[in-house]
Amino acid sequence: MRSKTVVYIALVSDLLIAVTKFLVAAITRSSAMASEGVHSVIDCISQLLLLWGIRKSKQKADDKRPFGYGRELYFWSFIVSLTMFSMGGCISFYEGIGQFRKHTALSHLGWNYLVLAIGAVFTIISASASLKVFNKQRGDITFWKAILQSKDPAIFIVLLGDLGDLAGLFVAFLGIFFTHLFKDPGYDAIASIIIGAILICISLLLVRESRSLLLGEAPNKRTLRRIMDIVETDETVIKVKEHFSTYLAPDEVILQLVTVFKDDLNTQQITEAIERIIKTVQLKYPKIKQIFIEPHRK
Repeated sequence: MRSKTVVYIALVSDLLIAVTKFLVAAITRSSAMASEGVHSVIDCISQLLLLWGIRKSKQKADDKRPFGYGRELYFWSFIVSLTMFSMGGCISFYEGIGQFRKHTALSHLGWNYLVLAIGAVFTIISASASLKVFNKQRGDITFWKAILQSKDPAIFIVLLGDLGDLAGLFVAFLGIFFTHLFKDPGYDAIASIIIGAILICISLLLVRESRSLLLGEAPNKRTLRRIMDIVETDETVIKVKEHFSTYLAPDEVILQLVTVFKDDLNTQQITEAIERIIKTVQLKYPKIKQIFIEPHRK
C-alpha cells in the first residue's frame, strides 16, 4: 500500500509538471524545456504502468497461475525501465540535436525559470515521499546497496526517477542560464543532450535491477541463515540439507526446504513437525507465503 501511495504522489506531481513544462516550452522555444516536458510525460506513463503492475500483482492465485501473479509487478517494472531508456533518453537527444541544427533563439526566459522552480518544488515533494519509504525499508545499509538489494521496484523506480528529474531540472537551468548569458542557443541544446544521457544512465540501472527481480532473487543470506536456525532448532530436525527460495513479489517469498528428520519418527510425527515449523517460520517472517518442506534421509 505504501508503494502505491508513493506512485500516486509521483503521478500527480509529474502530470502537473509536464503540462507546465510544455506550455512554457511552446512560449520560450527551449529544447531543454521540451526535453524536460518529455521526461515528465515518460514519468507519468511509468507511474501508470507501475500502478497497473501493482494491481495485477495482487490477483489471487488460480489454476493458470498457482503461485499467484506477484511477478506482474516485476514485469511491468522492467517495461517501465525500457520505456524510460528508449523514449525519454532518445527523445531528449533528438531535441538537443534538433536545437543544434535550428539554433532557435530563446524568448521569455523568465517563464523558464519559473517552471523550473515549480517543477523542483513538486519533484522534491515526490522525492521526499519515496525517500521516506525507501529509508524505512533499507534500515542501516547504504543507499546504493539498498537499491541493489531492494525487492520493491515501485519504490526505487520512483525514487531514482525523481532524483533524475532534479538533476535534469538543474541541467536545464544551466542550459537556459548560459544561453541567456552568452546569447548562444547551443548551450540549451547541450543541456537537452545531457538530460538524455542522465535518463539513459538511470534507465540502464533500472533495467539491470528489474531484470534481476524478474528472473528471481533469493532473500539475503542473513535471513536465510536465521530461517535455517529456526528449522534446525526443532526437536525433530537433524539439519536442513538444501534450501531454495525466490521472491515472487516484494512481500511474497516461496521457500523449499530439503530437511533431514530423525530416524525414529513416524509419518504423523513428521507431518506435525512440518506444520509446526511452517507456522513458526511464517510467524517470524510473514513475507514467506509458501513453504514446502521435503523430508529426506541422511
